[in-house]
Amino acid sequence: MCGIYGEFFKKSKLSPKSAFLKQNDLNSSRGPDMSGYWTNDTDCQLGFRRLSILDLSERGNQPMLSYDEKHVIVFNGEIYNFQELKTDLLKKNIPFHTETDSEVLVNTIAYYGLTDTLNKLDGMYAFAVYDITKKQVDLVRDFAGIKPLFYSFDDGDLVFGSRYDQVSKHDLNKNNGIDNAVLRLYLKRHYMPAPYGIINKTFQLRPGEIVSFLSDGSVHKRLYWELPDLNDTTLITSENTAINHIEKELTASVHAQMVSDVQLGTFLSGGIDSPLITYLAKQKDEDIQSYSIGSDSSKHDESEIATAYAKKIGCKFRLDKMNATSAMDVLEDSMEHLKEPFADFSLIPTYLLCHNAKKMGTVMLSGDGGDELFFGYQRFESVSKNKKWFKLPKSLRYLAYGLDKILFHKKHINEVLLQEDLAQAHQGLHSRFSDEHLNALFPNLKSIPNINLPYYNYKNELSDKELLHAMRKAEYYDMMQKTLIKVDRMSMANAMEVRVPFLKKSMIEAALKIDPELAFKNNEKKLVLKRLLGKLIPGTPISHVKKGFSIPLTAWLRKDLKEPVKQCLFDKNFIDTFQLSETELNRIWNMHQTGKRDCKWELFTLYSLAKWHQQQIE
Repeated sequence: MCGIYGEFFKKSKLSPKSAFLKQNDLNSSRGPDMSGYWTNDTDCQLGFRRLSILDLSERGNQPMLSYDEKHVIVFNGEIYNFQELKTDLLKKNIPFHTETDSEVLVNTIAYYGLTDTLNKLDGMYAFAVYDITKKQVDLVRDFAGIKPLFYSFDDGDLVFGSRYDQVSKHDLNKNNGIDNAVLRLYLKRHYMPAPYGIINKTFQLRPGEIVSFLSDGSVHKRLYWELPDLNDTTLITSENTAINHIEKELTASVHAQMVSDVQLGTFLSGGIDSPLITYLAKQKDEDIQSYSIGSDSSKHDESEIATAYAKKIGCKFRLDKMNATSAMDVLEDSMEHLKEPFADFSLIPTYLLCHNAKKMGTVMLSGDGGDELFFGYQRFESVSKNKKWFKLPKSLRYLAYGLDKILFHKKHINEVLLQEDLAQAHQGLHSRFSDEHLNALFPNLKSIPNINLPYYNYKNELSDKELLHAMRKAEYYDMMQKTLIKVDRMSMANAMEVRVPFLKKSMIEAALKIDPELAFKNNEKKLVLKRLLGKLIPGTPISHVKKGFSIPLTAWLRKDLKEPVKQCLFDKNFIDTFQLSETELNRIWNMHQTGKRDCKWELFTLYSLAKWHQQQIE
């Protein structure tokens, strides 16, 4: 795993090499092993920082030229099927000088062209390729959005990088202010969804997107892959067939992602997904090591269950515990490595997880993606169980909600019923910042409309299967992206590569072949994966309530983290820059401190914004 950086200027003069390399070195934690540079001395220069995973020799360094010397690439990621692609090119007498997937990628592009290459690829990646003949730069991001790629483009000048601050702090953008529409989006979503950047004229590639910058200064954007619609006629409807199908594909995915010239291990939690990954990894490597981190909060701690999984699987296992003191120790460092506003507070245990696991290996396999593909979140139930009620007028839905609340304590229906439609209700479940509170805290944003995310546009009239898939697609492009951002930033802060077998393209396609009602039946989530886990590891503790990967932030903000967070939030520069209502900020802070209301989400969202602003102006 690596970091990339580059400039492609049609109007301005390229930055001096020394200044360029200084910006390139911001990627040093992503790539501590070497620094690379290439330029044509006119309109393009490319930078690279390497974390060596395959072919540890200097031959694997980038930027890398194609065999015909017509293309040069900087590439961050892993191509899982690079050996098959290489075999194909060798049959065509294409020469190779390394054992890297980088050389396979650039040579495949040179031989087949970019579009055909992307149709052949399976992996996680973000790369830039410069066509020396056409004088054109293409930026590409993988179909799942695992690896990041930011850019800005203005008046013919492009700058791009693996880190947002390489773009936001570039001289081209130093006079650009905050985009208030995107600021509002961040406050509602608690992270920055693609394609948006919080600084004007800055962006990020969407999952599965190509952005091409042509020699005439024009820009072309297109999606080369998008999560497909549900094909109701070809779905697997037999549970046994589905279990066997997923076992075969997940095994192939795990084993394909275990190719590494450095030590590899797995993350192991008390859930469903990572035990499956760890079990299948052990079938290929008897000595595989797994790692987990627990909490001093019984509400959030899964370490006892993770330990039970490790014993059942028979793998080497290391467990550490975290508490408020250890969280304090890494809070600053974890926030420092975000480089953009981001408010999923599970980044703190994720940082500790990666920091400690780095002592065991440089590459780790993770279970991320399983919840989205196999309906693992409570939101699937919260929305789908209300579907039938949307046939009624809103007034009657209010009445039904009130009666259920009084008589059954919201056992049968919930607040979803009060929204205009199911998609809007689903989107709202991701936000802990109401419009009322947001407008009171940021009066200057009252007139700014909410940005509508396109994947929350499905209709109430969908069939049960179609609704589940529409929700899955929204989760794939929303919640999953937030998770991937967290894992990428915290792993790269510790020079570690995390691979996600559930998000191999062939595995995604396998999941979409399963009838949704096999995986989500009678409001029980992830049934296919639970059945598979029970088949592979009989007697596993799979009936427990999902706890997630979190921390007792509510309590910590009232005690251990109180002073550093308060000092940051009530900084005068922060309040003045974003025109916050100090009265409303005090009200939210005091409500949380006195226990009148749990405001951890609002406070941590503001804290992350304040920390990013502090970094931006330094």
